[in-house]
Amino acid sequence: MGFRSICIVDSLRPRDEYSVGIRRSHALDDQEQLRNALSDDARMRFEARYERLASWDVDFPQPVFVDLAARGLIRSPVLDVGCGSGEIALFLAAQGYDVWGIDLVGAAISRARAKAVKRGLPAARFLVGDALRLEELGMTFETIVDSGLFHAFCEEERPFFVAGLAAVLRPGGLYHFLGFSDRQPGKDGPRRLTEAEIRKTFGNGWRIVSLQEARFLTHIHDGGAQAWLGSIERVE
Repeated sequence: MGFRSICIVDSLRPRDEYSVGIRRSHALDDQEQLRNALSDDARMRFEARYERLASWDVDFPQPVFVDLAARGLIRSPVLDVGCGSGEIALFLAAQGYDVWGIDLVGAAISRARAKAVKRGLPAARFLVGDALRLEELGMTFETIVDSGLFHAFCEEERPFFVAGLAAVLRPGGLYHFLGFSDRQPGKDGPRRLTEAEIRKTFGNGWRIVSLQEARFLTHIHDGGAQAWLGSIERVE
């Protein structure tokens, strides 16, 4: 029985408590409608990008993630969230990691699956999935990697995403993200992240292990765009 039904049938409660229950139910409905609308908008935008060569969809893993693996900062099982055509997940699978990749865009996942078959990497598994609904995966991970997803979220999307991260990342696990920095000049491309908003987003329940300047390699930025590389621990 859903929350709305519980509120309606429990007529023995005081009227003020009953009213609070109804308001909470409506608030939950509103949040779900907002999440649906945000997901639908993102799907349309990114499907359009994948109809041509997306600027971020390079044919190699971002070097910062190669370095994180070499330093022992990635542990299986791994979730590559917003995996695109799968280069980071495929790299990790080739190194012996147990990896899942999810992306909202079916075309991107089809390309990732085709690459996994061609390279003989059954340990790299890919699903069409919504990063604003990570809790629906029904799995948990020791590490989550994110190349260019977090910086795409607006303020309304971030709470859904961070709550999902908390649901699927095991306590003590690490979330590594690479995203455009506010030091990157110009207005083309994704939103720029400031250090202050990163720290604000990952407050209670998280510990920022490191936050450092990095480069995000794309098809259109010579030498890479200026970026943040964050490593954030899920704490109790």
